[in-house]
Amino acid sequence: MAEFQPVEVKNGALKLEVLPYGVTIHRFLAEVNGKTHDLVIGPEHPEDHKKQKYTNTIVGRYANRIPVATHTLERAGITSQFEAQANGMMFGQMLFHLRCELKLSPSETPRVSLHGGPVGWDAVSWTEVKSNPSLFTEAEISQLTGLSSDSYTIFRYVSPDGDQGYPGKLVAETLIAVVKGPEERSLGSVVIVYRAKLDEGEKKVVTPVNLTQHWGFNLDASLEGHSLSTKGNTLVLQADQMVVRDADSLSTGFANTAQIPAHTHGGKAIGELYPEGGYDPSLTPLPDDYYLLKQGAASAAPTRIPQTEFTSDLDLIKDLIQPATATRIAAAKLTSKASGLTLAFDSNQHGLMVYTNGLSSVSKGARKLFHGGSGISGNGDAYGPGDAVFVEFHHPLAAFLESENKDKEDTLLTSDEIYHNFVKCEVLI
Repeated sequence: MAEFQPVEVKNGALKLEVLPYGVTIHRFLAEVNGKTHDLVIGPEHPEDHKKQKYTNTIVGRYANRIPVATHTLERAGITSQFEAQANGMMFGQMLFHLRCELKLSPSETPRVSLHGGPVGWDAVSWTEVKSNPSLFTEAEISQLTGLSSDSYTIFRYVSPDGDQGYPGKLVAETLIAVVKGPEERSLGSVVIVYRAKLDEGEKKVVTPVNLTQHWGFNLDASLEGHSLSTKGNTLVLQADQMVVRDADSLSTGFANTAQIPAHTHGGKAIGELYPEGGYDPSLTPLPDDYYLLKQGAASAAPTRIPQTEFTSDLDLIKDLIQPATATRIAAAKLTSKASGLTLAFDSNQHGLMVYTNGLSSVSKGARKLFHGGSGISGNGDAYGPGDAVFVEFHHPLAAFLESENKDKEDTLLTSDEIYHNFVKCEVLI
């Protein structure tokens, strides 16, 4: 099927295989000294992403958890009603039984709407619109067409009014580009840009939007005979606060990471002070694994653009598709001594989720041939807990529920604005 036919995006030593289904990064290939590494986990066969949910896909309209309820939204004087929906009993029951086996409290309950609801953007087919995007300006398109034609693409999805309870018809476009590195040590960068716009004519609407790429990294899995575990990797985060959650993993505020040594990521091995169940918003003890970046750690690029300023000469792409600069400190870095690879991330989002694949089971799903697996679903050699590090940049969870965020970074979008979200992942050796 066309939705599972990979679109290749490549430049120099880096190549992606991207599926229209869920804008899924099926493979993230890096050539190092004649050796090919696939830096993301996942099934061997593209169509198996239907079974292995949230593996390297976009998630939306809203990343992570929102309380199931009718929410009255208001931003800049515009109001809407939002019916947050639970994800369905089958998924909830699966998580419930897994938590029972692990003797942990269930956190996916009828109270929780996860990653956009029952049918999120990870599970729909997007249309490639490289030649005629609508949410990138003339100046930005000029920048992109200056690249080699196979180094970028753009996908579009139109979410109707009422989709999964969300108000307003929302048009979304996702740019995926691969750019060369500035120096010998850099293999280049993957750039993802999410844009969205409400399309309700003269009607004024406000809707929640908070997107991310739910990609899971393993920098060692392509090494012959090497352990799949990522616990020996190091993680550095420019973060000093993290979400505290309730029994259903809904946010109740923030805690200082200095008071929680396991969550002070200054370069320690991931396996050092490893929490029970790993780094996982639904499995770990009460502090959640959403980290708020320090002041100045996130890019200053806007997250919303007033429609009046979204003119033909506006260009927020130019700096992103240039080689990364050594002067900017990465918001997050994931490093493996075994492979010698480092991923350095930049984003204009104010925080990130870290998840170490705690819900996985080697008896379910499939592992890629690249990673020493059989590629056969249910063969008993899939990825297990701790075999990946998911690094997902997005704004704080359900920020529109907090009164102090009103008309600020509230993760709401009005008919008068364009949503702009980017993440840049540089691969270093």
